[in-house]
Amino acid sequence: DEEEDYMSDLFIKQDVRPGLPMVRRMKEAIQKEEKQKEANEKNRQKSIKEEEKERRDLVLKSALGNENKGFALLQKMGYKSGQALGKSGEGIVEPIPLNIKTGLSGLGHEELKKRKAEEKLENYRQKLQMKRKANEQAADQFRVRFKNKQEERKMEGDLRKSQRACQQLDMQKDIDVPKETWYWLEPEEEDKDDEDKEDECTSSDLSVSEKLHILTAYLREKHFYCIWCGITYEDPEDLSSNCPGDSAADHD
Repeated sequence: DEEEDYMSDLFIKQDVRPGLPMVRRMKEAIQKEEKQKEANEKNRQKSIKEEEKERRDLVLKSALGNENKGFALLQKMGYKSGQALGKSGEGIVEPIPLNIKTGLSGLGHEELKKRKAEEKLENYRQKLQMKRKANEQAADQFRVRFKNKQEERKMEGDLRKSQRACQQLDMQKDIDVPKETWYWLEPEEEDKDDEDKEDECTSSDLSVSEKLHILTAYLREKHFYCIWCGITYEDPEDLSSNCPGDSAADHD
């Protein structure tokens, strides 16, 4: 035998890219498997139920002919193929469909299963709706709490600002003791007298908004001062005519 020429066109034209032989073998194996499945399907012996279903479908698809006694009687009474039943043609055109019962369950079992499935689906939808409402309510409550906390922090800041201004203005008028202990900022002391503790308990009965309202009124009446304007007015007339009001909402 002559030796093969490795420089000939036979070897040069071959596709020698890496991985191609493996891909080609996989494709061939898949094609072989599909052909084997088709052959098995053709050679498989059909069951009695499958044969009955094929014969039934074939009969149902074919139209009735004159050999059918019922159809022949209808034709004698004037019926034509494709015409609706009834004297005035208000009846059905297609025959009533044939529903074959293949399961072993009793009559009405399928309807019961369908009704239970619908009830289960409706209960699931109701639970989802209730969960959605609960989430919305929780989100609304969170927004309200967050808003109230922000407003409370703002009022606490306004109260400290008022206490600081009250202490400065009182000291400018040589007032050494505040009208109420909480009118001024409390000194950070570890030891307090029993009297101071009693006053602190009394002042704690008031809310932050109540303290702010009382202290704002005191600053306006005693010193003609508005914490939101940051101005000390000359007299009550100057305060009432130039200051928008005695609350933060009036100044916004």
